[in-house]
Amino acid sequence: MDRPTELDAATFEGLIRAAVAAPSIHNTQPWRFGFDQSTGTVHVRADAERGLRQTDPRGRALHVSVGAALKNLTVAACHAGWTPKVTLFPDRTEPELLATVHLLGEESGPPGSEDELYEAIWHRHTSRRPFEARALPHALVTRLTEAARADGAVLMWPGPDGVRRLMRLTAEAERRNVNDPRRRAESRAWVRAQGTLGMPRAALGPQDAQGHVPVRDFGALLPPGHMPPEEFEQLPHLAVLATGDDQPQDWLRAGQALEHVLLLATRERVRASFFYQALEWHDLRWALRDADAGPAYVQMIMRLGYGPEGAATPRRPPADVTT
Repeated sequence: MDRPTELDAATFEGLIRAAVAAPSIHNTQPWRFGFDQSTGTVHVRADAERGLRQTDPRGRALHVSVGAALKNLTVAACHAGWTPKVTLFPDRTEPELLATVHLLGEESGPPGSEDELYEAIWHRHTSRRPFEARALPHALVTRLTEAARADGAVLMWPGPDGVRRLMRLTAEAERRNVNDPRRRAESRAWVRAQGTLGMPRAALGPQDAQGHVPVRDFGALLPPGHMPPEEFEQLPHLAVLATGDDQPQDWLRAGQALEHVLLLATRERVRASFFYQALEWHDLRWALRDADAGPAYVQMIMRLGYGPEGAATPRRPPADVTT
């Protein structure tokens, strides 16, 4: 395609639609976007009103969520013919300005890199249903690992013993969450039948009938609307996303890497959901670390496999998230 020289309103709206299709904790969509036409720069900001005070007091998950939206934005920019240049935390006097994306009208490198992921943006949905027992192909595991590394993170694949350990920690975190009145209330508040935010019941998924897989109960033991239990895989295939440090810029990079992995997996018809509960408790998050893998901070645990596509969750329209 011809290289663009000016960003029109329709193209900018397309970039934002792609950005907001990213996953976010409890579907809070904690982001806002702006555009400086004089410099050709998209501003990506945190929306603090969407923060979860009980579940995410440090804002780590908020930054991971915005990082995922940032990744979608750059993928869409490449698809539209731009070369996106990302700067994290460009102005320390504006802590809510998490990144800028300068759109350059020059060649963006060889085709088939991020541009090939664009169509996956519209098909990526979290699937909280049971998966098949078959493993991912080794070649795909390698590609997913390389995708995370390209965005500054590490993707690790624990063996059976490691998976069991992670599930035990996740189950303990799930027990704490449903027994903590404040966290229970916060989680229930984001289960919503209508609107453009939160989790519709159709997207929540069933609980494991055998109790092996600690699926998150967003309703926190609230029975109305629960799906009938189903039998999940005995030993899910887990991938652990980690970074070398644990600062806000690392959280943003983790979000970019997470979405890169998810888009690539979606292209290969691999579904994903998250074991996030243990990351919400300081002691359990520390215990998630694999000492044999060296120093690293776990940012996300993904459950990957073949199964039904997840239900779509609502998104705010571009006009609601742009300034």
